[in-house]
Amino acid sequence: MAVSGSKDFEPNVAEYVEEAFERCGLEFRTGYDALTARRSLNFLFADWANRGLNRWTIQQVSQTVASGISEYPVGTITATVGSSSSLSVGETITGGTSAVTASVITKPTSTTITLTVPSGTFTSGENITGGTSGATTTISSSPSLTDTQATVDVLSGVVRRSGADASIARISRDDYLSIATKSTTGRPTQFYVDRLITPVIKIWPNPENSTDILIYDRLVRIDDADTSIDTVQVPFRFYPCLAAGLAYYISLKRAPDRVQVLKGLYEEEFIRAAEEDRDKASLNLVPTYTFVSAVS
Repeated sequence: MAVSGSKDFEPNVAEYVEEAFERCGLEFRTGYDALTARRSLNFLFADWANRGLNRWTIQQVSQTVASGISEYPVGTITATVGSSSSLSVGETITGGTSAVTASVITKPTSTTITLTVPSGTFTSGENITGGTSGATTTISSSPSLTDTQATVDVLSGVVRRSGADASIARISRDDYLSIATKSTTGRPTQFYVDRLITPVIKIWPNPENSTDILIYDRLVRIDDADTSIDTVQVPFRFYPCLAAGLAYYISLKRAPDRVQVLKGLYEEEFIRAAEEDRDKASLNLVPTYTFVSAVS
């Protein structure tokens, strides 16, 4: 007998829902069944984020720093403007109508700038003025915060200077608060992640130039299950865990008599998937030799 020769099995949302309903002893029939199941699926993704199971959504971000700016969005906030040429990197821009402020981090093109998290929402078509240069231009639309708000957490980071990377250590909120002089400038050696709705990364010391590159790995959200024909952003090895988790979530609403069984199966599948989805690196243990010199 011949094998199929295919390795492309990838259930869509509707197929996961059908599988979950069958495990609950139910039939998937109505539009509301699909709606409530997709909602449960998105809640399941949030649970996975809390458990740290987004490793396949790790993204590496490279952000050129700006001299004197210590706080950066965890991700990229880009604004399209009439002209970026007269604006200065590191300066504060202010909306003429909205009075919203933000700082210019970089100028990727002649009509785009990347920003720190704005203090509010820019108004489409309003004039913005640079606080240092005095230059004025228009902003085409309020910059999107979606990329930054999709961040779950930051794993690690380095600062690159002249092609050489130096690790920077993550510190806690208390440690960052305890830094006596936050305006100190130099090559950044520490960072703190403020996990707001729009997360920011605070580095210290403040960058002393506008050429160093902050590079960090971040976890981002799994794409939402918006429609029944969507495929799901999970690798093959997590299919059983996803089906079991969705069945458990649906049972809470539709099959309470099966909750305990389905919960146990989900936790078992979760543990199996979590143990597989880890870094696999060699561990080398080197003994420490202590020499005691003779006392004469």
